[in-house]
Amino acid sequence: MRVMAAKLALAPLLIWQGRRVRAQALRLPEAAGPRAGQEGPQTAEAPLHLLIVGDSSAAGVGAPTQQDALAGRLAQALARRLARPVHWRVQACTGHTAADSLRALQQAELAPADLAVTALGVNDVTGQIGVHRWLAALDRLDALLRERAGVAYVLHCAVPPMQQFGLLPQPLRWWMGLEAGRFNHRLHQHLAGQPTRGLLALPDELHRPGGAQGLMAEDGFHPGPAGYAVWAEALAQDLAPRVAAFTAGRSA
Repeated sequence: MRVMAAKLALAPLLIWQGRRVRAQALRLPEAAGPRAGQEGPQTAEAPLHLLIVGDSSAAGVGAPTQQDALAGRLAQALARRLARPVHWRVQACTGHTAADSLRALQQAELAPADLAVTALGVNDVTGQIGVHRWLAALDRLDALLRERAGVAYVLHCAVPPMQQFGLLPQPLRWWMGLEAGRFNHRLHQHLAGQPTRGLLALPDELHRPGGAQGLMAEDGFHPGPAGYAVWAEALAQDLAPRVAAFTAGRSA
């Protein structure tokens, strides 16, 4: 109740600050290059198929090419850990909410995929989308990926700790951080008992004050190539044993 009362009292200031940030923010392009590719050795083993879904971070804003962005870096990290080829594909767009990504996937021709990674939530928070609508969109997105692409496991990246985004002014930064934490908490609860879906927080060093030199892009919001590499390694560490498990299950 106190939080909502504070939001109502601060609403005019929060709206003004949000508009000012959007007007003044440095706008970087999405990573260039093909949105599909392959990493890793040529082996007799069947390639792993990876799909990246989401917003500007999934689209690689802050990196020069998709090879340097989340998709390419994650494919490289998984190929090293699994010693097998990884085919990757990106379905992402700057500004997308979870509902936007769902609509884009509904209209896309989806190739078969084993794994999917989602990076969604920032635009739902900034757009004041209700957490129930966000969770419902993620559920429908998950179901679509399984039905149309055959995805075996979906890993959802947590909403970043927006209270540590130094370019956001206070109290907007406080409010956005509070909402990001609430979204993550609800998603964590929502995924309990769903073994084919997971949630992973971004590595601390990406947004730790004073600890992200060289990891973030010049806009201060998105990772740079080194930051995407750190993020990809954390994802690969979580995903690699899951891949081994469901691969063994399929061959049994």
